[in-house]
Amino acid sequence: MTTPTDRPGRVRVLFADQLNLARGKYLPESEARKGHTRLCVGTYAVTYSRQLVAAPGGHLLDGLPDMEAVFDPGNLRPGWDERSRIALADLRFRGEPFALCGRGALRRAVAAWRERGYEPMVGLELEAYVFARGADGRWVPYDTPGACVYGTGPFNDPAHLIDTIWDTAERCGLPIESLNAEFDAPQFELTLQFRDALTAADDIFLFRQMAREVLYTKGYLLSFLPRPLAGKSGSGMHVNLSLRDAQGSNVFAPRPQGQLPPLMQRCIAGLLHHHESMAGLLAPIVNSYQRLRPASLSGYWANWGFDHRCVTVRVSAEQGAGARIEHRMGDCAASPYVAIATVLQAALLGETMGYALPPPEERDALENVSTERHTPHSLSEALDALEKDRVLTEAVGQGLVDNLVAIKRAEIAELADKDEQAIFDYYAHYI
Repeated sequence: MTTPTDRPGRVRVLFADQLNLARGKYLPESEARKGHTRLCVGTYAVTYSRQLVAAPGGHLLDGLPDMEAVFDPGNLRPGWDERSRIALADLRFRGEPFALCGRGALRRAVAAWRERGYEPMVGLELEAYVFARGADGRWVPYDTPGACVYGTGPFNDPAHLIDTIWDTAERCGLPIESLNAEFDAPQFELTLQFRDALTAADDIFLFRQMAREVLYTKGYLLSFLPRPLAGKSGSGMHVNLSLRDAQGSNVFAPRPQGQLPPLMQRCIAGLLHHHESMAGLLAPIVNSYQRLRPASLSGYWANWGFDHRCVTVRVSAEQGAGARIEHRMGDCAASPYVAIATVLQAALLGETMGYALPPPEERDALENVSTERHTPHSLSEALDALEKDRVLTEAVGQGLVDNLVAIKRAEIAELADKDEQAIFDYYAHYI
């Protein structure tokens, strides 16, 4: 009798599309040695509900030709099932890097900073809720009656789901920094260690997919929806950023208390200058705008501050190697590749364009705030702002943005007049 471990191995080729879905194929190891596989470019012409959209670059009206997922067969990562290893792919189309590939957009953003002598370093914090099946078969919040913010142990996680995620991450080489209960129950924060920007994006993409899959096999839904439960806190994806120079030193570090290095100031100015338009890329679903609201600690206001969690761009209190800025607008409906690329490009525009930096936020930013600028109030308005910001869209990748906007316009139309439960059901198994 053949046991699972006796079976031939396979390679799971994965990439994140514009909806942040983990798409790809299983290949036998013999086929994976080729280092590439072909897929339909029409992947970039569909919504979550599989509505076909004639989006730029999706080639719906051009016969839906092939694109290639290209990977290094000598650089496979451990998978979370005993049969598979993981290949992370870059996308190519007709022999060239595919303009819609989020991983490619991040490579371009990193290269732009490297041309100036800096290596972007990134750490990502994710927030998510856990759901279980109710008596009627619908998803209901996981019962954690003793949960509290920064909680650990069985009162916060009676089914030991965090242990399952932790153990699997260790086996897969995904470097955890911390896991804990978040503000509302059953909400959790999941943070990975600082890495170079591309590695950080690869890690978080795989970690999110792994965590969702291993909990789903246990009968739970790990939901990264920005606001899955009315009346409870939203869930975000915070991008922590620092820059290393050629000697490996953190250039955000050498600062007396209360002062910022000039490069850090310019990066923050870029993030604030492009605040409204960034929302279309960092908060890219209808539900995102249930989270981005005043008094929500979510990155709504165009402001920054020193160790201030109610602003969008928070300067960490850490000094030395840990000095960084934290951008708090994004959520996990965004591809981490596109989200990090957007943050890096907006920060770089601050470096190159000389935007003015407003004073730091010194009010509570809950009931009193020092700015009138904020994220748009809907995905439609955010896409409008994004399309108008040609400087940012060209930096991130005009083809990528044009495709995403077309797909998202179709998504908005699909969800018009839907109630909160219908919107939850639409996204539930994808985000």
